[in-house]
Order: sequence, then C-alpha cells, then structure tokens
Amino acid sequence: MSSENEQAGGGVEGAPPEQLALIRDSVRKAKTPRAKPRTWRGAALAKELPVARILVDKGVLHLDRYFDYAVPEELDADAQPGVRVRVRFGAGRHRVREGRREGGGLIDGFLVERLAESGYSGPLAALAQVVSPEQVLSAELLGLARAVADRYAGSLADVLQLAVPPRNARAEQRSSPDPLPPPPAPEAGSWRRYERGAAFLESLASGGAPRAVWNALPGPQWSEELARAVAATLASGRGALAVLPDGRAVARVDAALTALLGKGRHAVLTADAGPEKRYAQWLAVRRGSVRAVIGTRAAMFAPVQDLGLVALWDDGDDSHSEQHAPQPHAREVLLLRAALDKCGFLLGSWGCTVEAAQLVESGWARPLVAGREQVRAAAPLVRTVGDQDLARDEAARAARLPTLAWQAVRDGLRSGPVLVQVPRRGYVPRMACDNCRAPARCRHCAGPLEAPDGSALNCGWCGREESGWHCPDCGSFRLRASVVGARRTAEELGRAFPAVPVRTSGREHVLDTVPGAPALVVSTPGAEPVAEGGYAAALLLDGWAMLGRPDLRAGEDALRRWIAAASLVRPQSAGGTVVVVAEPALRPVQALVRWDPVGHAVRELAERSELGFPPVSRMAAVSGPAEAVADFLRAAELPPEAEVLGPVPLPVPAAGRPRRAGAPPGEQWERALLRVPPGRGAALAAALKAAQAARMARGSGSGAGVWVRVDPADIG
Repeated sequence: MSSENEQAGGGVEGAPPEQLALIRDSVRKAKTPRAKPRTWRGAALAKELPVARILVDKGVLHLDRYFDYAVPEELDADAQPGVRVRVRFGAGRHRVREGRREGGGLIDGFLVERLAESGYSGPLAALAQVVSPEQVLSAELLGLARAVADRYAGSLADVLQLAVPPRNARAEQRSSPDPLPPPPAPEAGSWRRYERGAAFLESLASGGAPRAVWNALPGPQWSEELARAVAATLASGRGALAVLPDGRAVARVDAALTALLGKGRHAVLTADAGPEKRYAQWLAVRRGSVRAVIGTRAAMFAPVQDLGLVALWDDGDDSHSEQHAPQPHAREVLLLRAALDKCGFLLGSWGCTVEAAQLVESGWARPLVAGREQVRAAAPLVRTVGDQDLARDEAARAARLPTLAWQAVRDGLRSGPVLVQVPRRGYVPRMACDNCRAPARCRHCAGPLEAPDGSALNCGWCGREESGWHCPDCGSFRLRASVVGARRTAEELGRAFPAVPVRTSGREHVLDTVPGAPALVVSTPGAEPVAEGGYAAALLLDGWAMLGRPDLRAGEDALRRWIAAASLVRPQSAGGTVVVVAEPALRPVQALVRWDPVGHAVRELAERSELGFPPVSRMAAVSGPAEAVADFLRAAELPPEAEVLGPVPLPVPAAGRPRRAGAPPGEQWERALLRVPPGRGAALAAALKAAQAARMARGSGSGAGVWVRVDPADIG
C-alpha cells in the first residue's frame, strides 16, 4: 500500500499535523487516564477494601498460600469473595511502574477475601480481570478444601480443582428455579426392618444429627431407604448429600427420590451429564435452589447449604478414591464435612469395611443393623465348594464346573436368571500357607512375603529376607503361591448349557438390568446387573483369585464383592441359592455363609490393631526413582514415632499395560512406606508436605519426581 493510500484511508500515521495535535490535546485533558487492558496502569483503586487476597491456581506445594493484589475501582463491584479472577503472576520486584508491580503471565484464581491493607510491604499488582461475578467459592467450601489438603499433604489449588467444576458461561446466564418448601416427613417404610431405623429417620426429620454405620439387608430396597433418609433431612429444612460409587447406583437413588418427592427436589451430579448441564445443576445447589444432591465421587464437595446429612454408599468400592492429586477418599471427605458442619452421617453398604467398624468401635457412630431373623429372611442360601471337593469331583475336572454349582445352575434356570461372577484378570499371586491358606507375613513389619522368580522369600514392604518361616496359625512350614483363578468364559458356560442365552457384563460393556427370564449372566465383580425379581441362583467362581490378591484388604474386598452379588439373589424362602468356590474354612467364606460382614470387619480391625495396620495406624507411600526417594527421606523431618519400611523395588509395568503417572516406560521405581501410630497422622502429612514443597522450590522435582500419597489403597 502506498503512502497516498494510507493518508486517504484516514489512518493515524497519515493524519494531518493539526489532527495529531488535536488527539494529543484531548489525551492531556482527560480527567482519568485510560487503563491499559489487564494491567490497570494509572487506574484508581477501590476506595474501600482495596486489597484482594487471591488463591492462584498453580497447584504446587511451595506456592500453597494466598497472594495480595490491588483492586481497581472499575472492578470494585464485581470483585467479591468467592468469584473467579485472573491475575498476573511471576513478575519480579524490579518490574514496578508508577507504584504498581507489572509483568508476569495471566493465571486463573479465586478471590478469597477483601482487606483494607496488605501485610506485604512491597508494591502490589492489580487484579487483571473478574472472570465472572458468580460467587462459586463459599467460606464453608474453602474451609473444607483446606482441611482435605492438609489431610492428604496436598495443595489447596488441587483440591479446589476437584471441588469447583469448570465455568460454563451459558449455564451462569440462566437463572436457577426458586427453592421449594420443605416436604413432609416420610414414613419409615422398610427402615422398620432395622432395630433403630425408624428412630434414625425421626432424628433427621426433627433436626438432629445422628451418625450411623448402616449394614443394609440384601435386596433392592437400599435405594429407597437411602432416599427416605434424604427426604427426612429435607423435611427438617436442611440439605442432604449422598455419594454413590457409579452412575448405575445414582440412577437407582434418583428414581427412588423422584418417586418419593417428585421432580425438582434434588440435583444429580455425574460426569455423564455433560459440562453445561452439570455446572447448571451445581449452580442451582450453590444458589440454594436445590437442597439435596446425589452423585458420584466428585459430588463429595457439592456446596449444599445448611447441610444436615452426608451419606455414602459402599465405601469399600475403589471408585470412591480420587485419582487426581491429592487423591482424597470420599469417605474421609464426608467425615470431615460431618465434623465441620456438625451434621448427620450415614455410611451404608451390604458389607462392612474395617474403617466402618472402627467408627462404631470408637463410639463416633452407632450401628444400624437388622436382627438375625430379618437377615435370615432376606438372605439366600449360601453353599461352598472347596479344594477337597473339587479334587473328588470328576465333573469339575471334566467340565470345569463343580457338580454342586452345575446343579444350582440347572435348578435356578427353571425359574429365572442365574448370575455367574468371574474375577478380573491380572491379579498377582503372593505366598500363603500350604495347609491353612493364611497369607504369609513378615515377622518384622507384617508385610506380605514374596518369592519372585522362585528366589528366597522377602518382604514386599521392608525388603527384609525371611528364612525359617512358619505359619503362626497352624504351625506349618510349607508355602504355596496363591492361586490365580481360572478364566471362565461365556463360551464355556454356553457349551455346558447350550439352550440358554448367555449375557456378559464387564469392563467393556456393563449391563444395568436384565429380564427375569431364564438366562446365564456372566459378570466381573462390581458389574453385576440387577435382575427383575432377583436372580434364582448365583455362582461365585475362583474365589482364590480374589483372596490371593497382593492387598492388605483382599479378604475384606472379596467378602464385599461376594455379598454385593449375593444380595441380588432371591431370599432362601423363594429358592435363592449362592454357591461360592473357595475354601470353606477361610474367614471371609465363613462370614458369607453366616451373612455376618460386621463380625468379619470387627475381627479384622482387632488383628490390624495388634499388628499396627491401617486404619488403626496411618501410612503414607513415597515412590519414585531410588536416588530421589532416598534424598526425600533424608530431607524430610518426620515425626519421631515414624517408622520407615523399605524402600523396596516396584514391579516394572509390562508392555502394553498402564504405567505410573509421570514414569517413562520401563523405569525402575522404588517405594517406601511410612507408618505412624494413631493421632500422629496430621504430623506425618505436614512433614511430607513440607519436604515436598522444599524439594519443588529447589527445583529438585523437575527431573526426578517423587510421588507422595497419604493412606495409599495398595500397600500390599
């Protein structure tokens, strides 16, 4: 373009001299200088409370604190506590102009509070932008997030990423409905089957805060009973929150609540809803339009106003453990909410975890159980098939199906569907007593004993070599590898019963329900569909595949999965039968036969107390390359009571299998376990957080990362 065209186009560079002089004169006469976008250079500050305390969304431990910023006058109205903001972060002290710090990159954050003056003596940068005037971070949610971050040695920013969903502008622009008046208190209904069930609902409806561990009776009534507990809380004018393990359980409670209270009384928070719908539901809860929330793991942080009840179903399910830093467990988060908000607490399951038993044992919660007559009336008949039975059973060797199981399937198919539970593949065997099958444990730290590649025995926790082992239960000196379960397939069962349709439910395709017509339903643990009218029978195959897992809670988890599957079977009075293929003398199998998960959990808790296992003690895992783990342990100022177990090498993931986050393929990692006695968990978490923050501040973690996890789920 020529200079003539530039002048003809009216550009500033081609303007006549008198026009440029006019522009300069108008700028000089302006009363307030124009603010440079997102730096607010020369802009006036807010007259009242000109300082904003900001939590920047960095998520690194050495920056886990608040930063002060100046509030421009134009942002004064929108810059309220709890809103999302953008600030410039990373500018040094030398980048100061007109008394205002400048430079740095734009980063998101939350405005925590407004102050009259800052405790920082240097110049402050200005807020760059208020992203939205919607106050999404309440003081209660901030306090909960801080408690969770301290509990798990994490950063507040990481917890808030889990607690506050991403913004959706369209959802924010829509208004939420007006809140509905409290509903009437519901009838006790099937809660009368429990010894204190009706009293529990009455306490919630009258504004009380009861705390209970609920051992639910088998059958589908649990969703309706949970809905009645939520409705009773709403009747008192308070809010309620229920967290469930998966979308199928959420759908059942959603249907029960809708049938009991109608639509508009509760919000459903699941990932399947999509970002816009989920954020709109979350905003309705935050604004007080909806007082009840049900959802999966992320709903544990739902900002329910005037919380009266927090409930969790099936706390032993793996999906309740968050995979993103700092990896909190929904049960622990809801326990913190119950303590901070002084509200009711309900922990329900068909089974009973050791953590639930500890809540009752300590007196913090009360048991909510049914009498033995009610249990016998609701539970199916449970029969067992052990190794000795299989050895004598010619049909089991020929057809890979024990005679007792084959008869149960044949009889069940006459009146309805039959469930076949098959363990997942990939369980790693550990050593056990050849006589009584008790897991082999280290004499020093009670960790699991291993014999990799047929070499000498060593501990999977502390790495000590074990010689001269003998079983403390039966005195035997012989060991065996835990059995990896046979992979029963739908094709094999189809050949055994050629005239019966076979359906599968597993990782790739999970069924929600199946018809009540005769059929074989093959499912992995946790994916069992609900049958219309209940299953006529169930087979729990290859019990050793779950009992032999390299996990402290293998027996507890196997019993929980067995009871969850058996609870879908019709009662014994209606012909319901369950056949479990596992050694009958084992404690989890006996607990299943007696339908006594509470007794099993109480005994497990007593043994863990004697051996110093979680949850009686508190543990943390430090994983990473050998040199990085050693440096971390040397630098960490651990409590004097802390016991360091290991470090020991971690197995290298096989080709094609998922590997640890941040670890390159084939990297050799080590893990050390840190154990402290009861009451010292907070001190351990603080020490680990301080050590990790110092390491990040020095830049040591950039090339050789160390992963810290408090209360790891897989300690062996």
